[in-house]
Amino acid sequence: MAFEGYWLVLTAVAAGTISVLLAIAAIRFWDRLAAGSGRRSGRDHLEGALKPTILLFRGGALVDATAPARTLLDRVNGPDDDWTRLRQWAGPRFPDGIARLDRLDELGRVEMLGGNGAGSAALRLTAERIEDAMVRVTIVDPQAEHAGIVVDSMSQQAMEEELDLLRKSLDQTPMLVWRQDACDAITWANAAYLRRAEAHAGGMLSWPLPRLLDPPKPAPGGGPSTRRASLESDGIMSWYDCHSHQIGDQTMMFALPADAAVRAERSLREFVQTLTKTFADLPIGLAIFDRQRHLQLFNPALIDLTGLPTGFLTARPTLFDLLDQLRESRMVPEPKDFRSWRQHMNNLESAAATGHHVETWSLPGGQTYRVTGRPHPDGAVAFLFEDITSEISLTRKFRADLSLGENVIDGLDDGLAAFSSSGQILMTNQSYRRIWGGSATTLAEALSDWEGRVENGPGFAALRARLTAGSETSRDTGLITGPDGALLDWRVTRIGGARQLLRFRRAEIVATTPGQDGAAPLLTRAVGAD
Repeated sequence: MAFEGYWLVLTAVAAGTISVLLAIAAIRFWDRLAAGSGRRSGRDHLEGALKPTILLFRGGALVDATAPARTLLDRVNGPDDDWTRLRQWAGPRFPDGIARLDRLDELGRVEMLGGNGAGSAALRLTAERIEDAMVRVTIVDPQAEHAGIVVDSMSQQAMEEELDLLRKSLDQTPMLVWRQDACDAITWANAAYLRRAEAHAGGMLSWPLPRLLDPPKPAPGGGPSTRRASLESDGIMSWYDCHSHQIGDQTMMFALPADAAVRAERSLREFVQTLTKTFADLPIGLAIFDRQRHLQLFNPALIDLTGLPTGFLTARPTLFDLLDQLRESRMVPEPKDFRSWRQHMNNLESAAATGHHVETWSLPGGQTYRVTGRPHPDGAVAFLFEDITSEISLTRKFRADLSLGENVIDGLDDGLAAFSSSGQILMTNQSYRRIWGGSATTLAEALSDWEGRVENGPGFAALRARLTAGSETSRDTGLITGPDGALLDWRVTRIGGARQLLRFRRAEIVATTPGQDGAAPLLTRAVGAD
């Protein structure tokens, strides 16, 4: 029985050994067939696809590196020194990465793990000193180190192309872009920020990067926030609109150049201040209403002219509320009834909104206001209140004086006619019109009219010569026969502005005593003369 048991054990061991040998032979045979047909095994494919990132340095110079490691260094913009470029790449990705790499001679081996973020922040960097002053640096992803993850080459190429496009876009943008951690330390920056930081530091740029602007703190809840910040360099002040966005425990900052906006705002502010000072000094009351007809702007003259309270105006009343307040203060023309008043105000508002509109208000207190409505852009409307009481009084006085002068001239018995230097009849009185009529408007028409109605004697020839030639040798007085056959004594006088005044007066023949020669000359005397 014991012998049979040993035999069974021996048989089982032999069968197992033979099975293992057959499996190994089958695997090798299959590998040979795959190699002969040009195919690679899954392990060879896996090993070929997963290439480690390893760099070998001797004395700070790169001796050898795998393909991914060389690609990593090639994408780092910086000096030609490979060790410095590695430090520059590791600085923002590993806490105290640069300081620990600098202590490699003292420590002998350094192992660093990136933060908990995505992408390269989760990498593990191992630097160790080996024989012959060699330093080996290994960079791996701890999550994929033993997972056997294989990346499709086409997908990897597409992602690398997109990453390169995004990197170039951020480097070529004129705005400053950077990322900072919870301690406000900058962990990444684009090319525009690096150039500005280098210029601000006088060409000496080192890690960690200096913070150029005081960005806004992220809003509660991680929402974006914005503020304007300034940066002075070489006496020149530059302005930026800074935007912050919280991404995990990191904060992305974007600073857009705002110099043009600041200049435009400053110019607009100065222009508004100039307009405000100008409006404040105007004697004309100004009230500007928006498209909803709420008061937006007024000047002190409006208060002086209307007597409206300042608090009422600063409360932004509507146009109709302001007009109703003026009505209660008796600062508008007295209406016949409220309905006609409301209709008149509606017409005033619509006329001012569609075009230039002017009204004259004769107030119960004796003042006279000119109210002008003008449309403004975007449906706004402006009203100007001007006190023209003095102007109206002066105009009325001037008209009264003119009327008085005309009445005095018309009351004279002499016929008067004033001619301009160009021969236009400027004025005639009632006596002149009674003698000659008032159809002529020029000197030529008057002479033609007179010539057809009087005898063309020496007196009329002298009058024509005096009026047309204006010669100093011509006579200023003379006699002509009027239209009704009566004698007319005429006299021409120069007045200001090269104008001439012609006067006609009725004359009569007066006989005198005979002279020594026996002749009895006839003399004339103007009627009414002394």
